[in-house]
Amino acid sequence: MLLAVAIKADTQVGIARRTLLSQATVSAAVRDLEAAELVHGVRAEGKGRGGKVCLVPVENVGVGVHLGYNHVTVVARRLDKEFDQVAVRVNAEGVSRGWHRALPVVRDMIIDAVDATGQRRNDVFSLGIAVPRMIDPRTAAFTPPILHPWRAEDDPAGDLGALLGVRAVIDNDANLGALAEQTYGTRESAETVVYVKASTGVGAGIIVHNSVLRGHRGMAGEIGHLTVDPDGAVCQCGGRGCLETVIGAEALIAQVRAARARNSAAGPEQLEDIIRAANAQDAVCMRVIQDAGRTLGRSLAQLCNMFNPDLIVVGGQLAECQHLLLEGCKESLRRFALPGAVASSSEFALTLSELGTKAEAQGALVLGLRGQESAENTETTETTENTEP
Repeated sequence: MLLAVAIKADTQVGIARRTLLSQATVSAAVRDLEAAELVHGVRAEGKGRGGKVCLVPVENVGVGVHLGYNHVTVVARRLDKEFDQVAVRVNAEGVSRGWHRALPVVRDMIIDAVDATGQRRNDVFSLGIAVPRMIDPRTAAFTPPILHPWRAEDDPAGDLGALLGVRAVIDNDANLGALAEQTYGTRESAETVVYVKASTGVGAGIIVHNSVLRGHRGMAGEIGHLTVDPDGAVCQCGGRGCLETVIGAEALIAQVRAARARNSAAGPEQLEDIIRAANAQDAVCMRVIQDAGRTLGRSLAQLCNMFNPDLIVVGGQLAECQHLLLEGCKESLRRFALPGAVASSSEFALTLSELGTKAEAQGALVLGLRGQESAENTETTETTENTEP
């Protein structure tokens, strides 16, 4: 309960919704926490269940890390602060050269971010990690196939947890983007949320009834490996014609280079180059992004037909093109999804991420706190069982 407040200061009604506890249980817990002087603000900001429950000032810090292919993002927050009062550190190299090379840089970024909160390394209470790979929820290990640049022996949770002296938890970055959007977005009351990360690769996180849908081996939401062209290019996963081979960063770069080769113009080196040019009204790059949106929208239409979500949030680097990507998605949704699933009403929304490029790291911070709560509950259960006569 206390960690639910640390994740987000909220009304008692909001806490009940997020924790799936009854309002009576939450009210009783809040009274106990007030008596113990661990929370405050209930009477100052409102009466009864309408008041916001906040932590008293604490020194504990939560950390979230997103280990992307081309970017690493670290967020650190004192747990008594609002979610957007975070120290952020970003590195533009990512893990593309391998985890063993990225590890020292990530360590320095975490320490720098924690220092920026005014606290020290030993004040870190929790650590969550987001990676653009499938994570087995039973073992917290990579689910095969383990794709480049990661290797089977890589253990980012173990390495970074040892650095900070905490139990680190890890999950797929799209899952954590979805977790952050439902926790901190304006449509947090949505029952079924889909978060789509479109960057170097493509993935989706799905939340149903406040729980991340991970699947048996952590492979739920891997829309980047849906087959969209059975005779298409071979994907790094071993499949052929996967969505990533059509709208992933390498595919988009290749399309722009092929178009510019006709007039000897310089081709883009990175996805950022295409995004920058598209936003500057470059005709080729605009068309490539619009077509990517239409292709993505066809896959989202099938997802809408299966899960009928309240909300689809599009994040990742491609979302920086905003209307170019989103309009293409909407066009395909209208054409390929069941009309009732995407009807224009207050019951369904397709929107851009409100958290921007920090969504996955913010979700990792939430995961870290949830992981500490789960660990404490497990320890309490084991202690009770061991002391029973």
